[in-house]
Amino acid sequence: MRKSEAEQLIERAYQAWDAEEWLTAAGLLERVLAHFPDEETSGVWWYDAALGHKFLRNWAKAYELGREAAARAPRGEGDPAFWNLGIAATIQRDWVTARQAWEGFGITLPAGEGAIEARLGPACVRLDTGGEREVVWIDRLCPTRGRVMNVPVTAGRRYGEVVVHDGEPTGRRVVDGHEYPVFDELLLFEPSGLPTLTVTVHAAAAADVEALVELFGGQDYGAEPASGFDLLCSCCSAGTQERERNTHAGTQRVSLAAPPEEARRLLEEWAGRQAPARSWKGLAPAG
Repeated sequence: MRKSEAEQLIERAYQAWDAEEWLTAAGLLERVLAHFPDEETSGVWWYDAALGHKFLRNWAKAYELGREAAARAPRGEGDPAFWNLGIAATIQRDWVTARQAWEGFGITLPAGEGAIEARLGPACVRLDTGGEREVVWIDRLCPTRGRVMNVPVTAGRRYGEVVVHDGEPTGRRVVDGHEYPVFDELLLFEPSGLPTLTVTVHAAAAADVEALVELFGGQDYGAEPASGFDLLCSCCSAGTQERERNTHAGTQRVSLAAPPEEARRLLEEWAGRQAPARSWKGLAPAG
């Protein structure tokens, strides 16, 4: 391929890019890179080709081309080529490459092998399933994975599932003066085996509802009153403070994430501690 032909293909690639024709753009860039992999601007072409496949959710190609882009990017300077490779490598479950990518970006992670369990603190993720959108809190396990710490109301989504999210926040939540990023979900990484249930509880005081939430949380299960659903997070103090403001006395619906028999046992334990001020009824699958 002559350089003049390559220049024409690059021009066509970015015309397609501007039109958000990601497959065409990436394909044209790849044609050029097959002949000119190491030109002065090749690193940008590798990055954009990988990014195009990321937009298409073609993670195998995003990973393949992302490795080439990262190999030509400066390490330790926050180059986005490493971040996109970290996402693609995580989805491919190539933990060695994922660790190298995050380190290349400039992030220090705990030493280890296998899946990264860094515990980077709370954040929010905007779930997107079949057009339904719901913002939930997550406990970040690595720069791109998080465990859902709410009991989602969206059908098919569950407490405890692990999601992969994008790297650039698209919103924020402010709780008690602290700002938390809101990321967009890229995919469901690990499903949760905990079913979602609903129950009607009666409590004499807001503290009684909070005690129910803490009882389930102590067993690694979820419990959330409907009144403050999208602001609750059991993995951080901010969530606890917000939950206390949103729970109230009286009768209300609570979403639970637990095996039915375990949910029944814990509800009986909770109610038995201060009966008759505490009671429950109507435990059933959500839906």
